[in-house]
Amino acid sequence: MTISIPSAFRAVALLGAVILPGLAASGCTPITAQRGNLTDPERVAELQPGQSRRDDVAAVLGTPTSVGTFDPNVWYYIGQKTEKTAFFQPEVVERRVLIVRFDQAGVVREIKKLDETNGQDVEMVDRSTPTAGREMTFLEQMLGNVGRFSAKDTKSKGPGH
Repeated sequence: MTISIPSAFRAVALLGAVILPGLAASGCTPITAQRGNLTDPERVAELQPGQSRRDDVAAVLGTPTSVGTFDPNVWYYIGQKTEKTAFFQPEVVERRVLIVRFDQAGVVREIKKLDETNGQDVEMVDRSTPTAGREMTFLEQMLGNVGRFSAKDTKSKGPGH
């Protein structure tokens, strides 16, 4: 006895064999995300120390990501591009920091470019800060207020008092 497979079923199986690997491969395509102000090097080249002013910098590069905390004459343009594949952690593929320093008259004094090679890895500390008091068990927390209030304290007071 032989079983014949209808041609429609074969067509669906063939279509599934072509489409499923394509869908599986598309799940591995990295997702690119850009955060901050990733300055264009050609636009930065338009600015010249000693000639460009604060307004010129704002017109060419836009609003700075940050202004110096202790010196408002320092502007920071910070940006990075990351790629994330599936469920893995994002990987930084490009990072740029542009530091623009102005003199008191608002003229560009210095333009400094930094990238990921100038960065430093900072290790997180696993310690915890001790606090005063003691740890309470779950049962102590649940039963902690039992008996703390007396009926005479609440008779003359209305709700919320």
